Parts: sequence; structure tokens; C-alpha cells
Amino acid sequence: MIAQYMVQPSSFMHIQMQMSQLGEIYLFKFNDELQDRFEALLQQRKQQDLTPEEQAEFAGISELSRIFTIINAQLATQSKWCPPKFADLSDNAPSLSANTATPPNI
Repeated sequence: MIAQYMVQPSSFMHIQMQMSQLGEIYLFKFNDELQDRFEALLQQRKQQDLTPEEQAEFAGISELSRIFTIINAQLATQSKWCPPKFADLSDNAPSLSANTATPPNI
């Protein structure tokens, strides 16, 4: 495990997040301001142009994004519209296979 400096993800949560309804559930997501900041930091990071303070901010926002992804995945799995198993996705799907007959060799 590598130690790194990070702005605590919880410091972004109370003012920089929103809930978005998707079907019967609400998902966590960044508000526009935090999403724009995250994308700006990502661009700077790609250019290796982040200050140590910006690196800590980027690490905190990235961690919060991972937390939201995990929570949202769990919410989606428990909702009625998301099947609990991958195999359930094809239960009501139309069959795309075709029966073909091969003529006997004459």
C-alpha cells in the first residue's frame, strides 16, 4: 500500500453532491461544480501539471468517485430493475439462434 496525501472525501459530500433519480432509486453523483473541477484536475494531471495541493484534491475527489460507484452499484443491484445475476439479463431476450440444415453429402 502506498501512502498519499489526500483531501478527505467527506469534505466534498455535504455541498458538492446531489442525488439523481434513475427509475425507482436515487443515485449519488457530483454536482456540476465538482464534476467540472474533477475534469479540470484530470486534464492537468494528464499534462503532469498538478501542484501538491491539487494532487491531494484530485486524490480526494477520485476516492469519493470510487465510493459513489460502489454505493450506486449496490443500490442498483438491490433495485427491481437490475437483475441480481448476469444470467438473468437474457431470460426475456428473444432467441437470436437459427436452426440450419446441412444437406447430406451426395
